[in-house]
Amino acid sequence: MPAKIRIIGLTGGIATGKSSIALFFAERGVPVIDADQLARDAVLPESPALEKIISLFGRDVITHYGELDRKRLGTLIFSDPEKRRQLEDILHPLIRKLAKERIDLAVAAGHQRIIYMAPLLIEAGATDRVDTVWVVTVRPEIQLERLMRRDGISPEQAQLIVDSQMPLSEKEHYGSVVIDNSGTEAETLMILETVWAKETGSGNE
Repeated sequence: MPAKIRIIGLTGGIATGKSSIALFFAERGVPVIDADQLARDAVLPESPALEKIISLFGRDVITHYGELDRKRLGTLIFSDPEKRRQLEDILHPLIRKLAKERIDLAVAAGHQRIIYMAPLLIEAGATDRVDTVWVVTVRPEIQLERLMRRDGISPEQAQLIVDSQMPLSEKEHYGSVVIDNSGTEAETLMILETVWAKETGSGNE
C-alpha cells in the first residue's frame, strides 16, 4: 500500500456518538468503513457465517425473514464470555476480509485517508490494521443518559451494558486523538474542525 495512504481507526464506547463524528469526515470526502455494517454483511441470510451461528446458538436467533436477530443474540452472549468468544471467532476473520476489500477499493479510487470505524477496534486487537487510533468519548453520566434515551432502557440496564465494555477512561489511552463529544453539537463541531485542520494541514482534503 502506498505510504501516503492513512487509515484512521475511529472507536469509542456505546452511545458516544461515533456515527455522527464519522459523518463529519464523510462529508469532507473521507470514505468511512463501518465494522458494524461489515458484521451485518457477513451474516446475510444463507451465508456460511449465519449457518455457523445457527449451529452454535440455535434457530431462535433467526427472525421470520431468515435474518440474524442481533438483539436476541446480543442478549445470549451478554453474560456468557465463552459464547461471545465463539461468535467473535466466526465474525472477526470475515470482518477483517471485508474491511480489506473496502479499503482496497477506496485506495484504488485515489483516497489518501480512510476512516475505519470499529467499536471493538482495541478489544479485538485490531489496532495494527490502522495507522492511528482516534477515540470518541463522553462524560460517564452523559453516556448513560444517551444510551437510556436511545434504547429506551432503565438506568440499571444502561449501567450493566456500559460496565460490560472497556471503560472510556482506559480506551482514551489508546488514542492519538481523543474527541470529547460531551458538549453541544456546536462545541463538538469546533473540536472536529480543529482535528481536521491538524490532520490535513490546511483544513481541506
